[in-house]
Amino acid sequence: MKIQAINGFKDILPEAVGRWQYIEQQARDIFERFGFQEIRMPILEKTELFVRSIGEATDVVEKEMYTFVDKGIAMRPEATASVMRAFIEHGLHVQQPVQRLYTIGPMFRHERPQKGRMRQFHQLDAEIIGASEPRIDAELIAMGRMLLDELGLNVSLELNSLGCPVCRPPFKERLVLFLEERQEALCDDCKRRTRTNPLRVLDCKKPSCRAVVQEAPSLLEVLCPDCDRHFVEVKTALEELRIPFQINRFMVRGLDYYTRTTFEFLTADLGAQAAVGAGGRYDGLIEQLGGPPLSGIGFAMGLERLALLMEQQNNRLIPAKGMDIFVAALGTATIAFAGQLTHALRHQGAKAAIDYSGRSLKAQLKQAGRINARFVLIVGEDEWMKGEAILRDMQTQEQRPFALSGSTEEQARRLLAMVWTAAAP
Repeated sequence: MKIQAINGFKDILPEAVGRWQYIEQQARDIFERFGFQEIRMPILEKTELFVRSIGEATDVVEKEMYTFVDKGIAMRPEATASVMRAFIEHGLHVQQPVQRLYTIGPMFRHERPQKGRMRQFHQLDAEIIGASEPRIDAELIAMGRMLLDELGLNVSLELNSLGCPVCRPPFKERLVLFLEERQEALCDDCKRRTRTNPLRVLDCKKPSCRAVVQEAPSLLEVLCPDCDRHFVEVKTALEELRIPFQINRFMVRGLDYYTRTTFEFLTADLGAQAAVGAGGRYDGLIEQLGGPPLSGIGFAMGLERLALLMEQQNNRLIPAKGMDIFVAALGTATIAFAGQLTHALRHQGAKAAIDYSGRSLKAQLKQAGRINARFVLIVGEDEWMKGEAILRDMQTQEQRPFALSGSTEEQARRLLAMVWTAAAP
């Protein structure tokens, strides 16, 4: 019986890796244009970190975390809490008052696998810590928008405000009263959430619950003056940057630490999993985790969803990766020399391949085509004895002689000069 991957854990095969690498490369480039630095954290963290940050009554903590109960540790279900833990533990605020950090890596949630969401999934995560100005919110959103544009993706931006500890408690009381009067129409989860985490009812995807919340009160109606002013300035800054958005007064996030600005980048091309990226402000979280009283805002984007959306929308052709040169050794007498030359080519920075089996030229040319080699150096026994080889351009099929004179290193340098000159646009 063959052993297969665990349900919800997926292999990323070589033909798909190129798209993933392209997304990561574009993300790193854009994030660093905005002054972000990369940080890498461990996959395992103390369970308490997520209970205190995400919230004990959230679905993530209650149902979805992979937790080693006897050890008190969990596999990270999201990145923000881990970034905050590292920020506090290493006193990064002492080095620089405002930190811009990003990380790329796997997260883990035990939920039903579906299109664009696995139990091991990967995220691009960006955080700005120590800045509370509304224009910072707009700048972070603009960075996310720039990445999606660079990837050629067609998405929309939705915006909301979740208020603060001043205006949210009275709103929760209003919302609970509203929901209690409509319990019969709610799903079992939302009946439970009415008392434990009423804001999450607004985010339920079940049709009966969605119908109920259309008439629910909105936090935007009861924002305190500071939160209202902050939200107005965020919208103004986005308009100045010419970033279109829509207000979604029912948008909430599944994690308790969010305050004020929240946002989602949405697509209609991924079914129920409409969000390709989401985030918001989390003022108070750092202090809650034992750090200084600093503000913060961040977002995460799912790599699986970005890759799937790129494939579906087909807006961007990812350049095929291949080898610079394939060395085709014909006959056993040439294999040792061809191996040395291939090694020298790699030392010179070339992506070079060789087949040591001594197969026919036809078979080796087919192999060169399969690995997308731009050039093939054909080394036959008779030609090798005469100090000659043939360089074939696999795109134009043009062939030219190549002299096997000088040291192996000298041959590699001359060969690469020919290859890169011919391949130049």
